[in-house]
Amino acid sequence: MAATPNSSYSERSINDTSGSSRGSNRSLRVTENERRKNEVEDPFVLALKYFSDVEAGTPLRGNDEFENNLVLVEKVAYSRGLSPEAISVMLEFAMSLRMGSGPCVRILKCLIPASVVPQEAVVRAVVWLGIGKMPVSTQVLFIKWVLTVFDMINEKDHLRAVYGFIFNFITDEDLCPFICHLLYLLTRKENVRVFRVRKLLDLQFKLGKQPFLLHLLTLYKVFCPELVTLSIPSRMKSGFRNHISPWKSALIAVQKRNGLQGVLGVISPSMVGANPRKRKHFYVEFPALNPVTNKEAQTETSSRRKVVPLVQLHSFTQLLENVHRIELPAQMGSLLGPSLALQYLDCVQDESALLRLNFWLGYMFHEAFLFSGNGRASQTSEETLQFLNTLLLAQHFLQEGLAGSETFLYKFLTVWDGSLCRPQILGLLSNIPVLPSSQMERLLFEPLMQLFFTSSLFFKCGLMECLNNMLLKWLTWHSVYALEDDLEISLNSHTSINMTLSGFKDSVMELIHFGGRLASVGLQVEGCHSLLLSFVLDFYETVCDTFLKYSLPLVVMPPPGVFYPALFATDPTSVDRLAYIMYRYKVNLASAKNQEKQSEQAFHISSKTFHEFNHYVATMVNCLWNSKMFHPGMDLKLKEELLLKSSIPQYCANFDLIHHPAFMGYAVNFHQKCWPGRKDKDLSAIKHLKPWEWYLDYLFAQGYDGLKLFIQSNITLPQKAGGGQADIPQR
Repeated sequence: MAATPNSSYSERSINDTSGSSRGSNRSLRVTENERRKNEVEDPFVLALKYFSDVEAGTPLRGNDEFENNLVLVEKVAYSRGLSPEAISVMLEFAMSLRMGSGPCVRILKCLIPASVVPQEAVVRAVVWLGIGKMPVSTQVLFIKWVLTVFDMINEKDHLRAVYGFIFNFITDEDLCPFICHLLYLLTRKENVRVFRVRKLLDLQFKLGKQPFLLHLLTLYKVFCPELVTLSIPSRMKSGFRNHISPWKSALIAVQKRNGLQGVLGVISPSMVGANPRKRKHFYVEFPALNPVTNKEAQTETSSRRKVVPLVQLHSFTQLLENVHRIELPAQMGSLLGPSLALQYLDCVQDESALLRLNFWLGYMFHEAFLFSGNGRASQTSEETLQFLNTLLLAQHFLQEGLAGSETFLYKFLTVWDGSLCRPQILGLLSNIPVLPSSQMERLLFEPLMQLFFTSSLFFKCGLMECLNNMLLKWLTWHSVYALEDDLEISLNSHTSINMTLSGFKDSVMELIHFGGRLASVGLQVEGCHSLLLSFVLDFYETVCDTFLKYSLPLVVMPPPGVFYPALFATDPTSVDRLAYIMYRYKVNLASAKNQEKQSEQAFHISSKTFHEFNHYVATMVNCLWNSKMFHPGMDLKLKEELLLKSSIPQYCANFDLIHHPAFMGYAVNFHQKCWPGRKDKDLSAIKHLKPWEWYLDYLFAQGYDGLKLFIQSNITLPQKAGGGQADIPQR
């Protein structure tokens, strides 16, 4: 009896559940039917159906149905972009020439993808390119479209499978520049064959050394150097020109509107540029780290090719385990963002990756700076600053510059005003590798010198800091990448260009002399400004230790235009830093002299260097210690009658450690502490032996270690004795 109610309840529950299921299924069917009905009634769907079903030979003239449907497709394309299915339908219609070649140009110009481009549609269009009787201008437009949307193609395996078919179009002179560009993006090692190399060399003989041919041959040589014996110039012009692209601004607008910046990110080098005179919209951003294949086909493709997309790796351990099986991303610029990608880039031995990356950088710089049509407003945009800052972080991580930014800088310095993105440009400039001394004057010194002498104090300080960082990196590269035989050095870890040790020394010496010339004139122009002097002394703190700290057999003394402003500076920090620099010079010269005596292979220091050093040390000791500022033989020479007319008592002692403008405040304070009851300030009383020793200890206690090291290394101090007045010990 007790079980009966439970049984009834269970039956009712089952009936209710089955009833609700039937209701749910009914609502799903209704929703699906409504969706299909809406699709059938959607004018855009009907327009696509028209272009899919239209028969070959349908007349074009006076065809209002065609015109109305095409206008509808254009409206959708420019507002929100075309779906992959719509791209396939419209591309098939245009390339099959069902209604002749007339509508092809108009249809190609409205192929604005909303997300991705189906690979099969592109492959079928390439096949139609070889079958149909399409005008050459339309063929060029189609290849431009493929280059523009190349990074949006969901897969590229089938497109690479018809590499040989695409290569056959290279013999057409009108198509050749664009086909070379497309082949450059598709080429892998297995595509490099002897007959293709010969064909490219034949074209080069026929057309001359065209940049687009040289760039493709360069990529071939990277993959198979044994097949390409042609000597490739180290500096080439841009290989692929920025041709007019009718899709560029529309693509960017659709991406921004759909919020799909991560899909494409930027118009990459595979996208040909717009007319330089009409460039109004250019967004400088780093693309997201996306694989070459889409997510659906990624697993199958990767397993078949036994590669691992870089985006699938999440730790350094995984990177090490798969370092030889990594597939590069669709856009090489995405490598400059994530730290794991930078770690891969730092240890990669595949020169094709660096070649592609530098080509991407060259394009971005070319568009954003050299030929930006919007002027300063667009160039200093937030996207531009973010791009440069990200690139700087990547180069700091790699601890070296990239060839793409180096080539840009040499061009940009000739038109730079010194204020546009100044911190970023100077940061990039400090990362350039060592240049041969014969090229430094033309590429670096001339434009920088013009900017230096016509710019503000802050630019002068920034440039001196840039030169110091550049020198530090050059010296570090030397100490790290120097070969064991000590005859050659590699300029950086990713290049095979070597430079002899003597050539490297010449380049470093030219850079130091250039910094000295700028510093001397800059200090004179700016009235020995303490801020500029601080950056100049930073530079010479690096210069004075080139031998001991960086193992470079070179010692270069500062010019008088730097030494004397630092010696007579009004702030004690500058004098202290100069004393430390002279102390380090002495340590380096003494070490080099000892090696010269002990080993025959040690480098020889010229007597002129020793003479300059001794002269500077004697000047400092005479001024700061011996109170003989105008001692015979010094660079500072004034007639005796002029000094007497100045009415300055004891003018020779005005720059010793007591009366020097930088230390007089300390001397007055010390005098008050030693003789608190005396009303007259007789600072000469400090020169008594005992107070003098206390005064030196007092100065050294203020943190002036450079001054302490200089005095201890160049002056023999007497043993501490009893009281009484005594002269200051002489050097």
